[in-house]
Amino acid sequence: MKSCEEVGIYSEKHTPGEGVTTDELLALVDDLNRRNEIDGILVQLPLPAGVDSKKVLLAVDPAKDVDGFHPMNVGFLSTQRPGLVPCTPAGIMEMLARSGIKLAGQEAVVIGRSDIVGKPMAMLLLNVNATVTVCHSKTRDLAEVCRRADILVAAIGRAGLVNRDFVRPGATVIDVGMNRVTDPEEFRRLFPRSPKREETFKAKGSVLVGDVHPEVAEIAGAITPVPGGVGPLTIAMLMSNTVKAAKMRRGNFTAAAD
Repeated sequence: MKSCEEVGIYSEKHTPGEGVTTDELLALVDDLNRRNEIDGILVQLPLPAGVDSKKVLLAVDPAKDVDGFHPMNVGFLSTQRPGLVPCTPAGIMEMLARSGIKLAGQEAVVIGRSDIVGKPMAMLLLNVNATVTVCHSKTRDLAEVCRRADILVAAIGRAGLVNRDFVRPGATVIDVGMNRVTDPEEFRRLFPRSPKREETFKAKGSVLVGDVHPEVAEIAGAITPVPGGVGPLTIAMLMSNTVKAAKMRRGNFTAAAD
């Protein structure tokens, strides 16, 4: 809502109580679907216990699905038709484009297969002619697979999993992870020679760390920081999706103008 205010987009927040039912939330979504002045609907998860989240998410009008999670928008993405794309992968593509990172013909590895990041990220990279491998918890010799990557996207939710053994020198590394580390031993594993950081850690009792070990910055050709990298772009792309939805709903959008 703060970002909406900053860029001049009208927004409103609906916060039903913990006792809300699935039917009540469906009625709220239906009302928002019908309101012509509302162009984007975002359902903040997790929903209260007892609410059928999948049913609520599916009820959102695909034309107003600014999260890009509706099966119709997923289908549009996979078939390269104009639609609303999940914000985090869309932000990563924007970052790569603005940084002049070559994608066509490059080998890309995505660690993580979530519907929110991993799968749409892989599709977006495929759509610009990268050769894409998707890895997950059952991937054999994960480090060896990752070392082949010109572009490595880490979105698995494990602090510092991706160390220098996973990364080919000069590779572009995108760190999607946001992990709060509170264990002193874990902190020392990630920051073994950082007295200043240790001082801050002791004072705050925690530190935010991505899925990529800080040591990777020493060999990567380009790397996103945590915090301050992918996160802010996710919000920016949510704003962008809202404007895109408004244009598409009124027939003012063309793929070339995106």
